[in-house]
Amino acid sequence: MLVSEMNRKECEELLARQSLGRLACAHENQPYIVPIYFASEPGRLYGFSTMGQKIDWIRRNPLVCIEVDEIIGATEWASVVVQGRYEEFPDTSEYAEPRRKAQAQLEKATSLWWQTAIAVTQTRKRVDRDMTVFFCIHIEEISGRHGWPDPAEHR
Repeated sequence: MLVSEMNRKECEELLARQSLGRLACAHENQPYIVPIYFASEPGRLYGFSTMGQKIDWIRRNPLVCIEVDEIIGATEWASVVVQGRYEEFPDTSEYAEPRRKAQAQLEKATSLWWQTAIAVTQTRKRVDRDMTVFFCIHIEEISGRHGWPDPAEHR
């Protein structure tokens, strides 16, 4: 297998093709990682969640990381890591437009954009629409690698 670095354009193209990733955050030196659906545009990712540990921790430490994969097979894959800063869009008139844009971007990215957040509240036996949170991650750094089969290995 051959592996090489991806440039920023390649990383952004992968983010545009994918809508499921893993969001990592940390609080008091303890890491936490969860799957999230997201939508991308240059410089930011949009997300949706319900209140819980993830939002509590991110509010305390807005520096987050998102990892996204595109796996075709064991020797053909790509992986992008985004380092960024969380910004929440509260349900207020001041944030009505960013919330609307986040929801529109998420709806374009995947019909499942709301599913991981609502599924968690259902397992907790409490679905409360007032607990929903729209947010964005401002991309501060982005990097990626991709692998592909080495023709020499198949001879």
